[in-house]
Amino acid sequence: MVLQSRFSVFIAAMCVSSTLLSACAVSASPEPVVNVVPEPVVADFASCVVNLQQKAKLAGISQEIINTTVANLKFVPRVIELDNQQPEFTTTFGDYFDKRVTTWRVDQGKKMLAKHHKLLANLTTEYGVPGQYIVAFWGLETNYGSYKGSMPVLDSLATLACDPRRSDYFTGELIQALKLKQQYQFADNKMVGSWAGAMGHTQFMPTNYRKYAVDGDGDGVADLWNSEADALTSAANFLQHLGWKADQRWGREVLLPQDYSFEYLGSQSVLPLSKWHALNIKQTNGQPIATPEMQAALYLPAGHTGPAFLGYDNFNVIMRWNRSEFYAISVGHLADRIKGGAQLSRAVPKQPRLSREMVKQLQQKLNDLGFDVGKPDGIFGRNSALGLQGYQKTQGLIADGFPDVDTFKALGIQL
Repeated sequence: MVLQSRFSVFIAAMCVSSTLLSACAVSASPEPVVNVVPEPVVADFASCVVNLQQKAKLAGISQEIINTTVANLKFVPRVIELDNQQPEFTTTFGDYFDKRVTTWRVDQGKKMLAKHHKLLANLTTEYGVPGQYIVAFWGLETNYGSYKGSMPVLDSLATLACDPRRSDYFTGELIQALKLKQQYQFADNKMVGSWAGAMGHTQFMPTNYRKYAVDGDGDGVADLWNSEADALTSAANFLQHLGWKADQRWGREVLLPQDYSFEYLGSQSVLPLSKWHALNIKQTNGQPIATPEMQAALYLPAGHTGPAFLGYDNFNVIMRWNRSEFYAISVGHLADRIKGGAQLSRAVPKQPRLSREMVKQLQQKLNDLGFDVGKPDGIFGRNSALGLQGYQKTQGLIADGFPDVDTFKALGIQL
């Protein structure tokens, strides 16, 4: 009934995506650091490459590509370092949002909307996705193509494929990348991207590149690195396949009544708009929300002191692109701003970043008090939110399930 995934994305990873693997891998991916690799690792990788050659052959990759590309794949230590990084501190919604929905990104988005007006209008007609959303995704993924990543995709994927943790997934992505190379005759050094293998203006993983990339400029090649038309068309095609509803917006910022009980909150509490209307949820101009036959969930990414949002079906579509509520809100609001919409009516509050150790202390305290949140792990997920909400109710605190300063104080935890 209450609170789900907004807290599961609270930890600074924030960027893990089921479709692109990592929307933030690009911006966090410098050139590989040259490290001395222990001999056993090199030997294991060499053995793995032999196995990858066999798998490539079974997948229909040509012997020429196997001999010239697969056999020469290189281990990239920096990729493993980035994949294994666990941030010490959480990322607050304010930190995340302010870095992504910037004045520059809004202004540049408006320029791109005008530059590609004709193409985007055609894409809206064909795929049902308004241009401002396509441009907003583009802006968040690569700053409108200004930084698409510089890591060698084939080497990166091979490195991850030879790491036991997610070998099957990345082996599959490597095979798809090799099929892309074979289909379009891409040069190895042209195939660059994030450390996790996401590529081009829209940061598609190889599987999604193969499934959803479209030749938007008619040159016979779906080139997501060098063709903005291809990239934007592919994004529209992808969003349509994810279930984008042409007759709906992503969601909207809303105002909560002062007496709101926070009974319904998060992705587990999807209600018809008529119910939200009855709960006195209003538009930011103070007018009642409309009540078409639509479903929505309420999100408070910064707790009750920050802005509130209703997310509609297309909010969930954005979440299928990147499974982060922070990301979905940022894309939706950026799209609104690009189209001329106003800034948030309620400022995003500045909040302290929480260390994993602080979150563990909070979880342990809740367990000790009888609010079972599971094993303390420093990751503030749904169980932690539910337990915290229960504790807040007993203390007369605002029961939004958000780990704010007052709650830590009541629990006796020093921030």
